[in-house]
Amino acid sequence: MTTSVTHPAPRPAGDVADASASEDISSHLKWPQRPPSVSLGDRRDSGPHIALGTNEPGIRALFQYRPETAHPLILLSEVLLCGESTLSRGDRELIAAYVSARNQCRFCFYTHAAFAAVRAPEGMTLVEQVCEDLDSAPVTAKLRALLRIAGTVQQDGRQVTGELVDAAREVGATDVEIHDTVLIAAAFCMYNRYVDGLATFTPDDPAVYAARASMTGGYVAVNGEQLRRAS
Repeated sequence: MTTSVTHPAPRPAGDVADASASEDISSHLKWPQRPPSVSLGDRRDSGPHIALGTNEPGIRALFQYRPETAHPLILLSEVLLCGESTLSRGDRELIAAYVSARNQCRFCFYTHAAFAAVRAPEGMTLVEQVCEDLDSAPVTAKLRALLRIAGTVQQDGRQVTGELVDAAREVGATDVEIHDTVLIAAAFCMYNRYVDGLATFTPDDPAVYAARASMTGGYVAVNGEQLRRAS
């Protein structure tokens, strides 16, 4: 059986789901009391390279530190992962998680693995299968082809060949889906290096990521404070 990661009906921008909706969407989050079983290399525990003035983890600390740069990054994430698309939000979050795992970025991988897992019937198991062996993972042929493109972008954008693109088209990928896959992969290479380049804090507690994943209002809603500070 192959799976395309599903997602709930779209909600208006700025709308965060109520408790019952959050409970429904997080019902598939099968994340035991450990991070997902994906190799991410050695941990770095040096502490942030600069004084960020907050205990928030990962990119959330960087958004608070520099709201002027947070603003366009949040809007880009909103368009790429939550905006109108023929790819579900779950598919797009899975692409983000896959690229982040390949870059060994713990914070971004844990975050987007959780966002993808709550939107897949197989939960975190599907994320782990995709990251461990894409060829045998139970996803649709189209999503597998797009993930192959994303993984190639993560290595070197120049290695994306016409054959890879044609293979995606042959299993139903549109030019817009191919475009957005490449941009998601490229953007997450930037996000991963931003988070790790400043050695931000990455908690291992799965509850941190599960709580964030249960918020269904999108990145503008979740990061509204940074947008207000930048305006």
